[in-house]
Amino acid sequence: MKSFDYTITDEIGIHARPAGILAKKAKEYASRITITKGGKTAEAQKLMAVMSLGVKKGETVTVSAEGEDEEKAVADMETFFKENL
Repeated sequence: MKSFDYTITDEIGIHARPAGILAKKAKEYASRITITKGGKTAEAQKLMAVMSLGVKKGETVTVSAEGEDEEKAVADMETFFKENL
């Protein structure tokens, strides 16, 4: 399993637009990608699960990937978070 921590810088946090793009991007990988905040974990491929975390600006999430392409998945997710959130 590979993972990274990221502190959200977007003024609105993880809202519908970036969450939708994130879910679509996560579906590109064979690995299971999850986002964890405060003990709650959501599968990144599921838009409503990501939205239910209620991540706001300044909060830190842990993004993890486990599977055959986990290294690429984590690297690409980290780039996505830095560029969009």
